[in-house]
Amino acid sequence: MSDPKLFGAEGDGVRDDTNAIQHAIDDGDGTLDFPKGTFLISKTITIDTTKTGFTGIQGRMGATRIVMTGEGPAFHILGNHQGTADPNSVKDHTWEKERFPLIQGIEIHGQNPKADGIHLHRTMQTTVQNVLIRQCRHGVRLYKRNRNFLLANSHIYDGHETGVFFDNCNLHQVIIVGNHISYCKKAGIYQHNGDVHNIQITGNDIEYNSGADAPSGDILLEIPDEGVVSEYTIASNTIQATLDAAGSNIWIRGRESEGVFAVRAINITGNVLGSRNENLVIEYGNRVTVTGNTIYGGTERNLRLDHCHNMVVGSNTINSRPSGYPADTSDGVLLLDCIGLNLNSNVLIDHKAGSEASGGAVTLERCSDCRISQNQILDSKHRGIHLIDSSACALSDNSIRGGEKKESYQAGIEVSGGSAQNLVQNNLVSQGIHGGVLVPEGTGQVQGNMPG
Repeated sequence: MSDPKLFGAEGDGVRDDTNAIQHAIDDGDGTLDFPKGTFLISKTITIDTTKTGFTGIQGRMGATRIVMTGEGPAFHILGNHQGTADPNSVKDHTWEKERFPLIQGIEIHGQNPKADGIHLHRTMQTTVQNVLIRQCRHGVRLYKRNRNFLLANSHIYDGHETGVFFDNCNLHQVIIVGNHISYCKKAGIYQHNGDVHNIQITGNDIEYNSGADAPSGDILLEIPDEGVVSEYTIASNTIQATLDAAGSNIWIRGRESEGVFAVRAINITGNVLGSRNENLVIEYGNRVTVTGNTIYGGTERNLRLDHCHNMVVGSNTINSRPSGYPADTSDGVLLLDCIGLNLNSNVLIDHKAGSEASGGAVTLERCSDCRISQNQILDSKHRGIHLIDSSACALSDNSIRGGEKKESYQAGIEVSGGSAQNLVQNNLVSQGIHGGVLVPEGTGQVQGNMPG
């Protein structure tokens, strides 16, 4: 590997080492082996693997700092991968010159509002590990086409916009594991458009990613113009912010023109989601599973599913803030224009969502063929479940109890509006001001419910 100091770099944090480091790439062996020191650069270090061959960037066990004072990425790695992850699609030039760029053991510190950390273009098997990237616009940006990217055991911190950015990218087979990705203004992990599949986000701490004027989230996946959000696994992460932070801990935004088919096959399991305006929002999604999460502290609500089909939300705790903390949150679950959802075996406690006129801990508006069953819905302020303008929904085997302030608790279950052909059965329901189960004639069938 090429030591930039042998090509004229000082590493003293004072002299501009841009030309010397680029010289080491162009006239060395195409790799960089940094000693301890602070290396000041003012322009992007470009590594074109189609010219240099195999490449890697290595620091001295975290004691190497790269300070980027210019605009753009500190390091730009280019390949020419034209295929997919299928071995039969990978060209010889990828295996012989471009595969597996490795970046490890360095800090990248941005000292320009438009400084980025790392850009990846048409690479195969790029691995970034044991790296610190801070005060950059984008920590790691992937664009055009990339395959089999791995980010592990790294810190992306205090970013001006995003931590990891999938920028209108054709991207499959990504693993993001064991990282701290925090205090980025727009999003910790962000997909904007692009054809993106097979993404594993697991075992990370993703926190306090807020502050941008535009929609923001700790994880924000959106396809406003084109693209697909598909086959994501978001598991075993801590994803938290603050109660005054706009946006959502996880926000997945499909688009109306594609219906529910562009956001699909997503698994959200075993995460802690807490303290934000909303904790989980999915718009125009299909075949999503939300299970085994601890969800709390939604200033406006905990969970909003909008125009979603064929989803399972099960075995989650969905609560207010822990006891001993201020609880000025509404919390609650809101389903809008959804079809074929199963909300099953969740524990929902101390929800203030809704009002005396409408809404409750669980609210369904204009939904059909949904099942709300075997949930414990306790200490709700206004209602346990409110079904509005919905049809062919089953509300069964739930335990529903109002909160201590009975003067605001309207009913355990209420069906209203243009609802029809619903089934309300075998629920244990406490009485509210207007009764326990309110199902007007013609809106559904009621049987086997018990006052609680």
